Amino acid sequence: MKSTELKPNHRILIIDDNESIHADFRDIICPDETEVQATNEMEAILFNEDPPAPVRIQFALDSASQGQQGLEMVKKALAEGRPYAMAFVDVRMPPGWDGVETIARIWEVDPKLQIVVCTAYADYSWAEMRAKVGQPDNLLVLKKPFDNIEVQQLAHALTKKWLLDLQTRTQMAELASANELLAISQERFSAAFHQSPLLSGILCMEDLRFVDVNQLLAQLSGHKREKMIGRTPIELSLWQKPELVHQWRATLLRGEPVLDQEAQLCNQAGGVRETLVSWSLLRLGGQPHMLLLAQDVSERALLERQLRQAQKMDAIGQLAAGVAHDFNNILTIIQCHAGLLQHPSGASGPPSKSAKVILNASTRAASLIRQLLMFSRKQVTQFRHLDLNEALASAIKMLERLVGEHVQLDFRPARSLPAINADSSMLEQIVMNLAVNARDALPNGGTVSIFTSLETVPKEPTPMHPERRPGEYVCLLFQDNGIGMDAEVVSRIFEPFFTTKPAGKGTGLGLSTVFGIVRQHHGWLEVESKPNQGTAFRIYFPASRQAAEKVEIVEDAGLCGGRETLLVAEDDDALRQMVVLVLKIQGYNVLEAASGPQALEVWGRASRPVDLLLTDMVMPAGMMGSDLAARLTAQTPRLKVIYTSGYSSYMAGKDVSLLEGRNFLPKPYSLGKLAQFVRECLDHAHGEGASPSNGGAGQHSPPGSGERVFLPGQTGAVMNSANG
Repeated sequence: MKSTELKPNHRILIIDDNESIHADFRDIICPDETEVQATNEMEAILFNEDPPAPVRIQFALDSASQGQQGLEMVKKALAEGRPYAMAFVDVRMPPGWDGVETIARIWEVDPKLQIVVCTAYADYSWAEMRAKVGQPDNLLVLKKPFDNIEVQQLAHALTKKWLLDLQTRTQMAELASANELLAISQERFSAAFHQSPLLSGILCMEDLRFVDVNQLLAQLSGHKREKMIGRTPIELSLWQKPELVHQWRATLLRGEPVLDQEAQLCNQAGGVRETLVSWSLLRLGGQPHMLLLAQDVSERALLERQLRQAQKMDAIGQLAAGVAHDFNNILTIIQCHAGLLQHPSGASGPPSKSAKVILNASTRAASLIRQLLMFSRKQVTQFRHLDLNEALASAIKMLERLVGEHVQLDFRPARSLPAINADSSMLEQIVMNLAVNARDALPNGGTVSIFTSLETVPKEPTPMHPERRPGEYVCLLFQDNGIGMDAEVVSRIFEPFFTTKPAGKGTGLGLSTVFGIVRQHHGWLEVESKPNQGTAFRIYFPASRQAAEKVEIVEDAGLCGGRETLLVAEDDDALRQMVVLVLKIQGYNVLEAASGPQALEVWGRASRPVDLLLTDMVMPAGMMGSDLAARLTAQTPRLKVIYTSGYSSYMAGKDVSLLEGRNFLPKPYSLGKLAQFVRECLDHAHGEGASPSNGGAGQHSPPGSGERVFLPGQTGAVMNSANG
C-alpha cells in the first residue's frame, strides 16, 4: 500500500487486572456524546450562535486482564491485518507478568505499538524501564489517579503518532525502492548507451560540451573518450561542417525533430565517415541536454555510389555500342572501296597511296570503336586459354616505348601460372591503359612494377570489394611509385569521362575501358592509392583448368573468288551495294535483299540453289538475321551462313560461342578479310558432314573432317582493321 493510501488507526488495547479500570478508560476515551451535544446546543442558544458540527473520532477499545492475554490479542490483531495503534498497560498485574515484562514481550512481536505505562507506585525508575524494554521512543508513563483530559490527549496523540510513524516508514521504503529502480534504470541506460551499435553522445544544451560519449563514437573519431568529455564538437573538429551543431540545437529549441540527417564525421587521421544523425532533448539534473544518435552508413553510401556508377557506365555503354554500330558500317564501306582502289593498280601509283592512307585512317577509327565496344562490354571477343606471362612479355617492348625512357619497367612474372581464358588484344589494351595512367603519375620519372601471381581468394564479397569471389585467380599487379590519388579520386576513377588531367590531355575512357574488359573476363579490380605514395591496381582473372594454347602465326592470303551463288541480306544500302560489288568482282553470283522478308522473296525466285547466306544480324521488318537463317536452313540444311554486324552478337541476342558451325564477321572488315572469310566458309564442310552444294571451281581448300567455328583471326584473312 502506498503512503498516501494509509488510513488512521484508532484501535486501543487496555491491559489491566482491574475490570473497573477497563470501564473507566472506556468512559473517558469513548464518552456518551449525547450530553456533549446537548451542552453544545444550549451554548449556541445562549450566545445566539450555530451549534458546532460534531467532531468525533471513533476509538475501538479491547481489554485484557493479564499480560499473556494481551500478547495473544496483539498477535491475533497482527495476523488479521488490524494491528493496535496503542496500548495502556498497568505495571502490577498479579499473579502473571508485570507491566514491564508484558511490554517487552509485546514489542518483540509488534515493536511499533505505542504504549502508555499506568502505575500508582514507583515500582521502576525511568532508567530501569528504559534498560529493560530498550525502546523509550514508543513509551510514556501515566501516573494514577490520571486526569481524563490527559488520557484523551494521549489517545489522540499516540494513535496519530502511530499513523505518522507508519507513513514515514512506508515513504522511506517507497523512496528506497524508487532509488533502486532509478539505479537500475541508470545502469540500463548506461549499458545501452555505451554498448549501442550507434554513435552516441550527450551534450549540454547551454555550452554544447560533451557530458558523455560512448566508445564507438570515440573510436570512430580517433579521440580518447576521456579527452572528448568536457569539449565541444567544434573543438574536436568532429563534423566536416562545424556549423551543423548550432543548426541542430536551434531546431530542437524550436520543438522540431532532427532525424536521419546526413553529416560527415571527421577523425583525427583525416578520414571522413558518412553518417545519419538524429538528436533529441534530454533532461539531466534538471538541465536540458542533447542526445546524439548517429548511424555509420559509409559502406552503404559506397555501395550506392558503386550502383550509380554501374548504372551510368551501362548507359554510356549502350550509347557507345549504338555509335559504334553506325560508324562500323561507314568504316566497312571505306575499307572495302579503298581495297578496290588499291587492288588493281598494285602498290606504286598515287591511287594506291591514297588508298593506303584511307585504310590506315579507317584502321585507327576501327581501333577507337573497338575500345568503345570493349568499354561497353559488347565487343565480340576471341577468348582462348593463354599464358598471361607470355602475353605480357610480348607487350613489354610496346610498353617501354609508350612510357618513355624516364620510366623504368620492372616485370616479374611468377613461375608456372595456370592459363586464363582471355582475349589477347584486350589484355594488351589493359596494360596499355594502365601504363599510360602510370606514366602520367610519374612526371619526373620513376618505376612501374608488373607482377603476376596465383592467389587463392577465401573471402566472400565485402562492401569495399563487392565483386570478390572465392576461388583460384591469376593476379596481375600493376604498381607505380608516382603521385598517387586521394580517396575521393579513387572512388571515381572508373567513371566514364572522369579525368584529373588538363582539358585536351585525356578522354577519361582509359580506366573505364579497363573496368569493362576485366568485367567481360569475369574478373574484378582492386585499387590502393594514397597521395605521394603511388598506386597499385590488382586485377584478378579466374584461373583456367585447361593448358594454354599455342599461338599459330597465319600468313596473309591473296583474294580468293568462286562461282557459287550467294545471298546478301543487309539493310544499309551503301554497304550492301559495296559487298555485292566486291563479291561479284570475285566471280560469285550474288543476290541481294534489304530485309529478312525481302530475302525470303529473293530466295523463292532464285533460279539456282543458294550456297551461302551473308546476313546482317540486326535488321528491320521484324526479322533478325538469325531468324532468317533459321528459316532458310530449315529448307536447305546444307546452306552455309555468315553473320555480320556493327554490333556484337551479344547485342543481337546471340552468343558467338553458341553459333556452332556458323561464322561471325564483325564490322568493319577489309576487302581481303571479306573475300577470304566467304571462301573459307564455302570450302569448309557443314557441321553435319555435308559438302558445299556446287563443288565447283574457286574452292581453294578441301572440306575439313570436323565441325569448326569460324571467328575473326582463325581464317587467315587479311586483318586491316582491329580484330572485330
